[in-house]
Amino acid sequence: MGTTPHLSVLVPVYNEEENLADLGREVREALASVDYEAVLVDDGSTDRSFEEIQKLAKADPRFKAVRLGTNFGQTAAMAAGIAHANGRIIACLDSDLQNDARDIPKLMAKLDEGYDVVSGWRKDRQDKMVTRRLPSQAANALISWATGVHLHDYGCTLKLYKAEYIKPLRLYGEMHRFIPAFAGFMGARITELPVNHRARTRGVSKYGLWRIVKVALDLMTVKFLDEYLAKPNYLFGGSGFALLGVSGLCAAETLYKKFALGVFVKDQPLFHVAVFCAVVGVQLVLMGLLAEIMVRVYYETRGRQSYFVRETVNL
Repeated sequence: MGTTPHLSVLVPVYNEEENLADLGREVREALASVDYEAVLVDDGSTDRSFEEIQKLAKADPRFKAVRLGTNFGQTAAMAAGIAHANGRIIACLDSDLQNDARDIPKLMAKLDEGYDVVSGWRKDRQDKMVTRRLPSQAANALISWATGVHLHDYGCTLKLYKAEYIKPLRLYGEMHRFIPAFAGFMGARITELPVNHRARTRGVSKYGLWRIVKVALDLMTVKFLDEYLAKPNYLFGGSGFALLGVSGLCAAETLYKKFALGVFVKDQPLFHVAVFCAVVGVQLVLMGLLAEIMVRVYYETRGRQSYFVRETVNL
């Protein structure tokens, strides 16, 4: 096997000691004819998960282990795995055996049709309706609407990416579920396929309803990064000028009542509204200018570009 495998299977792990032996067996069987590596990231497990990962690595050199210092969360674990993955294609897979590793070759075949991202769709999902499936359906609809990248199942970990679309990403919070959207912002060709989903039989789910709030907050960040990262003044400055316009209308109304109707300024609530909107509007305009400066510092000091090159010819 070469130093750059065709496929990297990225598996974040947190307290899944009971499932890892079977996971390793399934991956080996499913990818027997594929040049691959499996990068298992232990996200600060408190059970014997890392010992089980070490066993897999000792038995098969294609299995690699990354151990984080403490529990940073799934997004951080996936970011660490992406950084250590060497494959031209990166497949993300859950460690709880609810994803089926045998679906990976099917997704790879779809990727070969010219797509850059193939997302798994748990069409027949084996989870509780009220606490898992209904919130997930609502979140998928909201994310699809907000990002313009329409998928049935953003929450399904089983996804395949061409490495060039996922390696440059910097992931924080609960951003891992938005990776297809980030790839879409870069022009990636995205599709999805129904995949097998199995009920959890061992271990405890790490997901709760509190995650819905986190996803909603992160979605606001994703929307901002999509539309306003390069030109934040369009958001802040535009909002500031809108408030200044409201302030001008309120001030004009105040002056009209003062000189035409003889109503004293102190008796007109709109005067206070005009002053408030003017102050906040000026602050937003100045904030937009500061944000523009920060964006330029971001791109120039880090050597980042404001574009993504898909391919070149004769260069």
